[in-house]
Amino acid sequence: MGQAKAWLDFGPEKMLQRVVRLASSVATQVVVVGAPGQELPDLPTEVLVVRDAVEGRGPLQGLLAGLVALPDSTELAYATATDVPFLAPAWIARLRELIGDADLAIPYTDGFYQPLAALYRRRCVRPAIEGLLASDRLRPAFLADAVKTRVVTVEELRSVDAALGTLRNLNTPAEYHEALREAGLAVSP
Repeated sequence: MGQAKAWLDFGPEKMLQRVVRLASSVATQVVVVGAPGQELPDLPTEVLVVRDAVEGRGPLQGLLAGLVALPDSTELAYATATDVPFLAPAWIARLRELIGDADLAIPYTDGFYQPLAALYRRRCVRPAIEGLLASDRLRPAFLADAVKTRVVTVEELRSVDAALGTLRNLNTPAEYHEALREAGLAVSP
C-alpha cells in the first residue's frame, strides 16, 4: 500500500477507527493488536490496545495476543483485519448463529480459509494456538485442523453481506481508491 493501512482516511475516520466502530456495534469488548512500537490512530477509551509479544509471526501471534487480553468471561471472539472498510457487523452475528458447539467458525472461499473474518471459542482456541506457535506452525489453516471447526460457506453469509465486503481487504492504492469511490467518499481530481 505504501503507507500504514490503519491511518488511511475513509471519510471522516481513519481505516482502523472505522473497523473498530463497525465491530463495536456487535462486540462487547474490542481489542486492537498492534506490532511493537506501531503507532495507531486515536481510538475510543473502551478499546483495549495490546502488542504482539513476538513481532513478525503473523496472524496467529496477533490472534493469541488479542485472546489473552480479553476477559476470562469472554466466550467468543471475532478476528478481523484493519483494512476491511466494508465489514458487515451482521456477519459477526451470523457466525455466532452458525458456530454451534464448534471451537471455530471460519469462512472458506476460493480454496482458502479466512481467519481474519472468523469467530473463535476463546477457551479452546487459545491453547491450540499456543501449541501451533510453539511448534512454529504459523499458518492459520493449521488451526482449523487443531480444533473442532465449523467451516462456513460464503453462501451461508450472503444473507448478511451479499457482496461479501467483509472479506474485501485493500492491498493496493488502486483498491483503496476504488473502495472510496464505492463508498461515495472519493475526492474529485
